[in-house]
Amino acid sequence: MLYLLVAHHAHGHTTFLNLFRYLTFRAGGACLTALAIALLLGNPVIRELKRIQREGQPIRALGPERHILEKAGTPTMGGILILIALFVSTLLWADLQNGFVWAVLFVTASFGAIGFADDYLKLSRRNTDGVSKKTRLTCEFATSLIAGWWMQQMMPPELTNQLAFPFVKDFLLPLGIAFPIFAMVTIAGFGNAVNFTDGLDGLATVPVVIAALVFALIAYLVGNHVFADYLQLHAVPGTGELAIFCAALVGAGLGFLWFNAPPASVFMGDTGSLSLGGALGAVAVATKHELVLCIVGGLFVVETLSVVIQVFWYKRTKRRVFLMAPLHHHFEKKGWQEPKIVVRFWIVSVVLGLFGLATLKLR
Repeated sequence: MLYLLVAHHAHGHTTFLNLFRYLTFRAGGACLTALAIALLLGNPVIRELKRIQREGQPIRALGPERHILEKAGTPTMGGILILIALFVSTLLWADLQNGFVWAVLFVTASFGAIGFADDYLKLSRRNTDGVSKKTRLTCEFATSLIAGWWMQQMMPPELTNQLAFPFVKDFLLPLGIAFPIFAMVTIAGFGNAVNFTDGLDGLATVPVVIAALVFALIAYLVGNHVFADYLQLHAVPGTGELAIFCAALVGAGLGFLWFNAPPASVFMGDTGSLSLGGALGAVAVATKHELVLCIVGGLFVVETLSVVIQVFWYKRTKRRVFLMAPLHHHFEKKGWQEPKIVVRFWIVSVVLGLFGLATLKLR
C-alpha cells in the first residue's frame, strides 16, 4: 500500500520517498512493523485468549507426563497474533499489484483458517480431536493445488512446470502437468511438517524465522536478474516482492517468540503452525527453490519423517523405533530437559539455514 502511494507521489522527484522503491528498505520496514505489532498486541491478545479459553489448550494424555502438569491452562491460537502482524505489515509495505504476494497470502490465510477451525473444535470439545484428517487434508490439498496452478501461470516460459535442483545450475526437470501436484505436496507437506514440530515452547518459532530469513534473501536474489545471473540462479521476475513477506514473517515470528519462549505464555496452535508452514512452502514454490527448503527446513523434514517411520514400523511389527514421535518427544522421554532440546534444535536449524545459503553460491 505504501509502495503504491509513494510510487505515485514521488514520481520524477528525488526525495526521501524514493527509498520506498527499494526492496531492502521496505523489507526492513516490514520486519520492524511486524515486530512492533506483535509486541504491542501480544499481551492484549493473550489476555483475550485466556478469557475465552479459560482451561487453555487440551493436552494429549499420551504425551509426556510433565506436559499435563506444566502446560495445562496455557492458551492456544497464538498464531492469530503472528497472522495479524504478518498481514498488516505485508499489506502495508509490499507491492499489492504483485500476483506472487497475493498467492502466498492466499495460502497463508487458508491454512490459518484450517488451523483455526482445528483449534476451535479441540477447545470446544475439550479433547485433542479437531477437524477430521480427511477434511483437513482435503482442504489443504485443494488450497495448495490452486496456489500451485496460480503461481505456475506467473512463471517465465522457460521455468514453467520445471523443477530446479540445488548445486546444479543448468539442469531442470520438466514435470509437465504434474507441477501443480508437486507444488501441492510441497505446500501441504510443509504446513503439516511445521505442525508436527510445534510441540515444545519456542521449538517451531525459531526454525520458521530462520527459514523465512533465508528465503527473504533467496526471493530478493531470484527476483533480481543481475544478482540471479551472477549467482547462476534461475530468475523469476516478480518474486522479489516476497522478500517483503518473508521479512514481515521474521518480525512477526520474533515478536511472537517474546511470548512463546520457554515457559510459553501462549501456544501458536494449528492456527500458526499450519499457516507458517504453508507460507514457507508457497514461497519456495514461487522462487523455484522447493528442494532448498527441504535443506533449510530440514528440522521440519526430520520431525515429520520420525512420525512416518514410527507409524509405519509400529503397524507392521508392533514395536517402536523412537520412544515417542515426533522426534523432540523421543529426547524428552530420554530425560533431556525441554530448554536443552529446544536450543539444540535451534542450533541445528541455524546450521541447516547456513548450508541452504551455501547452495546459492555452489550452484
